[in-house]
Amino acid sequence: MILVTGATGFIGRALVTRLMAEGKAVRLLLPEARQRGLPWENPPEIFTGTLMNDEVLFQAVSGVHTIIHLENALWWGRPRDLERVELVGTRNLITAARSARVGRIITLSHLGASPSSAFTLLRTKGELESILRGSGLAYTIIRSGLVFGPGDAFVNHVAMVLAASPGVFLMPGQGEVILHPIYIDDLIEVLVRSLEMIDVVDETVEIGGPEYITFADLVTTVMRVTRAYRAVVSLPPYGMRWFNNALGLVLRRTLISAQWLDILAASRTARLGNTYSIFKLHPRRFEDTLMTYMPQRRYFFSALRYSLRRRPRES
Repeated sequence: MILVTGATGFIGRALVTRLMAEGKAVRLLLPEARQRGLPWENPPEIFTGTLMNDEVLFQAVSGVHTIIHLENALWWGRPRDLERVELVGTRNLITAARSARVGRIITLSHLGASPSSAFTLLRTKGELESILRGSGLAYTIIRSGLVFGPGDAFVNHVAMVLAASPGVFLMPGQGEVILHPIYIDDLIEVLVRSLEMIDVVDETVEIGGPEYITFADLVTTVMRVTRAYRAVVSLPPYGMRWFNNALGLVLRRTLISAQWLDILAASRTARLGNTYSIFKLHPRRFEDTLMTYMPQRRYFFSALRYSLRRRPRES
């Protein structure tokens, strides 16, 4: 039995769909609010609750041999949300998992994660890694590059900003930060293969796609694929944060979050050959993959819907 937390997120949905297609026994931990409109016709076993509910959490982990821990507040959370979901929630999960003698916890982190990072997202992810390494449980930490695909909250948001902007795109700094994007299907393949791999137990593994790309080149690529050409105007990173905070006073949710800017604070890459050498997987190229889905989408209306929706809550 595999327990998946965060199963309704971008990565969680794709992972659960894959696990179910392979006939694996899957169990989900979901608050009641997230059980409406599930993407599966015949959803797996669901325990109603959150990482803050000790009783439900123990019931959910009972009889489980592996937990894939994806619950996070990455794209929507304020610092207090990150603290609550990523750290307190993970400690609660570990306590329940030890009591139920769970075999292993697999979780996703980010390239550049460190408890000493000056940036909230990377510091929180680094602290989460430290909690897991000291848990007394077998673990696998997968530090991933930027995950992209239909419905992601970074590359798609770049396309939304381009579609909604009046002729200009505000660039944090000069766009010189180097990213290491990986396609969602390739990341799911890595997670599935890690279930059976002894070599990644009690290891922190860094992966990314087949190429490095600067943020400036990423924006140019999205412009080319969507044909939404804009003049690029550079802003100092602190100026971008001020602008984004001001925008947050007007909109329920901004397309560019504080975590978005944390990711762009420093270059974040793994060795190019890691995904193949460790998992025997050839990841897909960035622009070639964007061409399979991005030209068909209308991002202006997506941007409008996103900005007017309420901010999610971890209940």
